[in-house]
Amino acid sequence: MGVALQLARRGVGGTHPNPRVGAVLLRGGMIAGKGWHACAGGAHAEARALGEAGERARGGTLVVTLEPCAHQGRTPPCVESILDSGVRRVVVGMIDPNPIVHGRGIAAMRDAGLDVAVGVMEPECRALNRPYLQALATGLPWVTLKAMLSLDGRTATESGDSRGLGGDAEQRLCHRLRAEHDAVLIGVGTALVDDPRLTVRLARGKTPWRVVLDSSLRLPPGAALLNTTSEAPLVVATVSPAGERTAALEARGARVWRFDADARGRVPIRAVLERLVREGRYALLVEGGTETHTSFLREGLADRIAIGIAPLLVGGAAARTFTGDLGREHLHDALEIDDLRARRVGRDLWLEGLIRRVRPGEVAGGSPGPGRAGRRV
Repeated sequence: MGVALQLARRGVGGTHPNPRVGAVLLRGGMIAGKGWHACAGGAHAEARALGEAGERARGGTLVVTLEPCAHQGRTPPCVESILDSGVRRVVVGMIDPNPIVHGRGIAAMRDAGLDVAVGVMEPECRALNRPYLQALATGLPWVTLKAMLSLDGRTATESGDSRGLGGDAEQRLCHRLRAEHDAVLIGVGTALVDDPRLTVRLARGKTPWRVVLDSSLRLPPGAALLNTTSEAPLVVATVSPAGERTAALEARGARVWRFDADARGRVPIRAVLERLVREGRYALLVEGGTETHTSFLREGLADRIAIGIAPLLVGGAAARTFTGDLGREHLHDALEIDDLRARRVGRDLWLEGLIRRVRPGEVAGGSPGPGRAGRRV
């Protein structure tokens, strides 16, 4: 199962809206076939492992990280391939909670007389598919807040200079992080100050969708984001009515999503996230800036942090920081980070951790609403 998990990770950044799945075919205690799901519409992990094994699959054991599907999508049901292969035993990491799959694949294999074991390394299998599981359960994507900071917590100098804050190794890591997500999001303030492309250039992988929160449609026509719409989709989320600015953005290849304004007259973040899930974008990377990070944290819409810390002291009372006012006056109200991990990346320190949504004894700040069933296609 550990090998199957390693294989499944090769699909990170490419399988949406499908889950990440790996499979290994064992025969006589040896690996006879391996496979992983690489992209929606492509062969599923089970089919690739069985295809590699060929006749050696007969009488063997198939180990797969997620329950095989029993329905017809863009590819045939994996259960049919498993039954046709002559496999005698199937070991499943976890049941697929998708209503169109949930338990059906396991039931079909058991009904056909196969020995099926379920729940091997289940926590690791669940961790692999956090975006998929969250989208199914809540209708919201798995959100990572990413930032590059100085040792004194600044994301830029008082003059707004931020380029080169992270070293070369950290820059490459950040591009890999983009490639592992289905979409990357910034506020229009970051677009105006930094003029980023948000493309993947220093790592392998496809550029994800780019999303800009732009309530008043301030994104200028010469923005680097608009000059790269041929490389990856650009979404501009706004509350402004349709007009000349909308037409100009769409003429440059941008997709303009219009929403009703929230209480502050701004783009409602939750509505944007729900739309992203409906579009099959389950893993979202938020790259800033301060107001955007703060809004995600205040609304309880962030799941994970990924922060690089450079060995630099920037100073400056007006310099940009990772977050602003989170509305938590006392230390015991502070947001906690679980499973915090640190490592050196070149000259820099890289931190990753999970944001604890609700503290013990606290009442959650609202239900995310019913989940939306996705499709494995």
